[in-house]
Amino acid sequence: MNAPLDVLRPARAPREAPLLERLLVVDAARATLRDARLADLPRLLEPGDLIVVNDAATLPASFHATSGALELRLVQRLNSDSYWRAVVFGAGDWRTPTEERPPAPQLRAGDSIELGEGLSARIERVEKDEPRLVELSFDQQGVALFRALFRLGRPVQYSYLKTPLALWDVQSRFAARPWSVEPASAGLGLTFGLIVELKRRGIGIASVTHAAGISSTGSTALDLRLPLPERYEVNRAAVASISATRKVGGRVIAVGTTVVRALESAAESSGAELEPSSGEATLRISRGFEPRVVGGVLTGMHAADTSHFALLEALADGALLERAYAHAVRAGYLGHEFGDACLVVR
Repeated sequence: MNAPLDVLRPARAPREAPLLERLLVVDAARATLRDARLADLPRLLEPGDLIVVNDAATLPASFHATSGALELRLVQRLNSDSYWRAVVFGAGDWRTPTEERPPAPQLRAGDSIELGEGLSARIERVEKDEPRLVELSFDQQGVALFRALFRLGRPVQYSYLKTPLALWDVQSRFAARPWSVEPASAGLGLTFGLIVELKRRGIGIASVTHAAGISSTGSTALDLRLPLPERYEVNRAAVASISATRKVGGRVIAVGTTVVRALESAAESSGAELEPSSGEATLRISRGFEPRVVGGVLTGMHAADTSHFALLEALADGALLERAYAHAVRAGYLGHEFGDACLVVR
């Protein structure tokens, strides 16, 4: 698989030595770039800083109908664990590029899709202008439903990967509640040893929960709507850690764009002072947005035509970010969820 010369080559498998991942440090205040390794992170931050991670575990969110005619990929939990929005693809699997997947058979409200072992999904609604986007309800609930989902589902993955992913490949060391349909990938490289070293350096760690959504649907029009609303929870302990960090002049460093969305959504709903909150993150963070909580972000490498890049423009000048991406391409950084990292600080 060959990537265009001006685009990062994808990492094609989980990294065996994540601490050796390359880390591009983007200093927005000084407009400088610096090459480092993920293992250098404790020395790149200051005592008193706070790292905030996303502790959402990743669901096996890809399901194939027993007929072989279609694949369902969960996108967004709606009003219960049994009721979801999903994207429907035709026959095939992750080995075919998403944009080349054939359309699914025409679906209508009331259709039932058999997924195996007694689990089925009923189509409740098909979006008129985007028929591959549907709402569905599973015929099981509670513990029985989650057992079935974990037995029958596979992690969502894409054609640039060389082998099927195991479920543990898409979990961070912080994984807790199964909320995400794709991994909050910025935290995948944070090993237990690195976490210990961060704490030894006086750098705090807190967690929030944010349901990381799907990154590609095969529809250009639908992809432009991403990210869809994603549920989040900012707990009392995280709020206390952020408050203590601010009092000593430390920075809040979000691990991933999902954490930025969760914290800034909570700040928007809280008013003057950040308070524990939960809800749906609907913020479109981009150039001109003034973050109230986040002073930096550890993330992947993002091209200028992505929503992730737009979010980073709230933290650094777009021209600097474009220069950083071009440098990463020239220097051989790897992209996508198992790729190299970028630390943007204000």
